[in-house]
This record gives sequence, structure tokens and C-alpha cells, in this order.
Amino acid sequence: MTTTLFLQSEIEDPYGLYKTMIAQNPVYWDKENQIWALYSYDACVSVLNSTLAHIPEINPNNEQGLNDSALEISNQLARLSNGIKHDISREVAMLLFSNMNAVATNKILEELLESRENKSELNWVNSVCKQLPVLVVLKSFDFNDKDSLFISENIEQLTKIMLPNKTQMQVDAINTIAKEIYEIAEKHLVASAFYTILEKTLFEKYQISAKEILSLCVSNIIGLFIQSYDAGRGLLSNALLQILNKNHSLLKLAIERDWMQSAIIESLRFDPPIHTTRRVAVGDIVLNDMVIKKGDKIVLVLASANRDVNQFLNPENFDPTRVNNGEHLTFGIGGHGCLAKHFSIRLATDTLLYLFEQYKNVSLLDENIEYEPLSNARLPKNILISI
Repeated sequence: MTTTLFLQSEIEDPYGLYKTMIAQNPVYWDKENQIWALYSYDACVSVLNSTLAHIPEINPNNEQGLNDSALEISNQLARLSNGIKHDISREVAMLLFSNMNAVATNKILEELLESRENKSELNWVNSVCKQLPVLVVLKSFDFNDKDSLFISENIEQLTKIMLPNKTQMQVDAINTIAKEIYEIAEKHLVASAFYTILEKTLFEKYQISAKEILSLCVSNIIGLFIQSYDAGRGLLSNALLQILNKNHSLLKLAIERDWMQSAIIESLRFDPPIHTTRRVAVGDIVLNDMVIKKGDKIVLVLASANRDVNQFLNPENFDPTRVNNGEHLTFGIGGHGCLAKHFSIRLATDTLLYLFEQYKNVSLLDENIEYEPLSNARLPKNILISI
């Protein structure tokens, strides 16, 4: 029996399993876990675009015991909503994105690199990946240094709010930090120059109260912090690994922006930080002559779809020059497609360009990479490099 649910920390190469499943069971009913698993590109695209597949509710009736602030965040996030509620939350997130200021990523990165004690070695994950993306978002919204430091140091606890199943320890950690981060974000947004216009825009379009608008804005700016920490960390980690693990003759290209951007996009296809996303059928869905019935749970294995030979030529080769790498599903597609797509690619491109321009002899110190015990994301715990 094949199990579709496992921790990335417990499997060395999940792509071997994905390859087998694409060939033998691209649409698979996992009887043990009572869930459908989709491995092929076409199947994942069909469900991502289907109006009969919704984001599952992760905390019905607040059975997990989140406090008011944490519950407010969870209930308002665009990533976790459906229907008109999702449309409104998504527009809020888009309006927030449109009000981000350009910041000097290299300056923030330089400060992080200079603050390390060992000048010749670097833990890339802890020193850069866990800090840079969220700091860039915070600085883009002009959060002050004190608040930026507090949020960046504590956002990891709040990311657990996205987990469908939480331990009591995780719930306690979320509740401990949610109120403080919510209050900081609320105070900053209300005082910002763009908030009055944003509030007016949302009221005129949706006729929702000022209180609801504030909740939506605060929750979704916090959602940007969470996404930048999780996905940003994973992209910066996995992209660096792919570049350093390949033929070293490629490293001479790492200081060329066009090549680096192509390598980032190929990393998103070849070794994405997010491997799966979930849906629940709200009506019968037919795939490969099989019926996913209303109420059935679905896990879409996007990392498998990204290596489907029917979509990508020689998918097991890391090839930044492949013409259709941008068709990967890592950011999703359709209504729930990730709004941070271009922001993430640009951030990763700027970061790795700076690294290879400033340090001419970057190399891995330990090629045995351990991964976090997560089922949906493949995130390295540590990456030790020599610079």
C-alpha cells in the first residue's frame, strides 16, 4: 500500500515516489488516509481550476482553541478562504501589495551577513533565509526597526497557524505571539499614509464596515509576513542548493541576472519549497474516469506535477534554459494563485546575485541536508556554506 502522506524529514528522495505514481497512479485513492492524491500535471491543473474544489476549513468551530487575535488572522486570510470571502481577502492582499515601497534588498542582506561571528562560514538558513524575506516585506511597509526586529524574531511561531493539525504546544505558541503581532500591525496600518484610501476603496466596492476592513487588512498583511517567512525561506534555500550542487562551470553564470532569474524559476519547478496543497470537493469531480465525490479530501502533489514528463521535457534535469519552466505549479494557478510570485522571484534573484558577486568562492560545507518534519513543504534545517 502506498501512503501519500509523509514527513519530508523522513524521506531522502520524494521525487522517486512521485515519478512512480505519475506513471502508475496519477490519480490515487489512499484508502489508509481516506484522501485522494493527485500526481500528474493535468490532474492538478484540473482541480486547481475547478469551482468544485475548495480550500478546506482548518479550524472549524475553533476546535483548536485559538485566541481572538489568532482566530481573526486565520479567518481573514485569502489563502484559507473561498467564494466571495476569498475574492474580498484577495483584493485586500493585492491592494496591500500595490502599496509596498521598493527597498534595497542588498543593504538588508549586507547587514545580515556582516552581523555573523564567523566571517568565513555561514549558516545560510538561519542567517539569511529565516530573516531576509520577512525583513524586506516589513521594510517595504515602513515598519520601524524595533517592530521589524520583534516580528522577524517571532514570526516562526505564528506560521504554525497555517497547519491543518496543530499540537497543543503549537497552539499555545500561536496564542502567545498573535496578539502582540496583531496589535503592532494594526497600529502601523492605521497610521500609514495609504490606509484611508484603501479603506474608502473597499467600502465603496463591498459595503463592509470599517471594523471588518481593518481586520481584513491587518490579517492579510500578517499573511504576507507568514508567506514570506515560509516560502521565501524555502526558495532561497533550495535555489542555492541547486546552483551549488550542479556542475561548477555553471557558477560563472551566477553573476548574470538573466541566468540567475531563470535558475530561480527552474528551482521553483525542480525543487520547490511547497510540495503539496489541499482541497475538499464540494461536488463530484471526474478525473481519469474516477469520481472524487462531494466531501472527499484531496492532496495535490504540486512537486510531482512539476516533474511530469508529459509537461516538461527531461523533467529530472535541472535546466534553466528550458523554455516552459514558468509553467510550474509551485505558486498555484487560478483564483488561489500566489500573489507574491513576482516578488518572490525578484527577491531570490537579487539575493543570490549579491551572494555570488560579493563572494567568489561559495561552496557547501556539508552536503547531507536534513529537512524540517513537514508534510507539505521541503525546507532545509541548515545549509552550511563557506564564503
